[in-house]
Amino acid sequence: MTTTSLLNRRILITAGPTREAIDPVRYISNHSSGKMGYALAQEFLNRGAFVVLVSGPVCLQLQHEQLTVVQVQSANDMYMACCHYFETIDMAVFAAAVADYRPAEAAQQKIKKNDDSFIIKMVKNVDIAFKFGQIKQPHQISVGFALETNDEEKHAISKLKKKNFDMVVLNSMNDSQAGFGYDTNKITIIQSDRSTAEFPLKSKQEVAKDIADAAVKLMIARKEASVVIH
Repeated sequence: MTTTSLLNRRILITAGPTREAIDPVRYISNHSSGKMGYALAQEFLNRGAFVVLVSGPVCLQLQHEQLTVVQVQSANDMYMACCHYFETIDMAVFAAAVADYRPAEAAQQKIKKNDDSFIIKMVKNVDIAFKFGQIKQPHQISVGFALETNDEEKHAISKLKKKNFDMVVLNSMNDSQAGFGYDTNKITIIQSDRSTAEFPLKSKQEVAKDIADAAVKLMIARKEASVVIH
């Protein structure tokens, strides 16, 4: 693919973890480093796109004249930030590890360890990718991620259908040096027609190129189909 294959396209990328407050000093989160999402943002920028990067709290930085970075904390923060851009984007890439649940109520003061145990009631967070899948237009592309520990392909295909993804990027916690925290990743790309492409272990920068190549092909095919229809 050429370095101008996404010239002036508008891409939304989510990256990193979210943090769900328990009290003013504690939160529930996960081990996501944001490295994959940031590598994708850099790759799409390299190809000429305008990128909106909605990022959870990570120790990464990225600067570019065609990049807008929106820093968020919670899943609801991320959802509200994404909603602001949904109508204007050509593609959404949901690479963030968004918390599925949050405490029903965050304590206003630090919880003291007075008891031997306590219970936190959890409620489900909004599914950002699912919400976009409900409203996305025919010209828009939706790319999801599935980090799995068992029945990997089955769960990835389930996400593909449920969230109306055009393709899903599957990686397994069972693969060595893949997943959270590593500079490498090993992925399988599954398209909406259930066709698959497996890739060996690569740096996340190289993985970002593979994902971008597949996304661009989808975008070109979508455009060609639209021309034929009209």
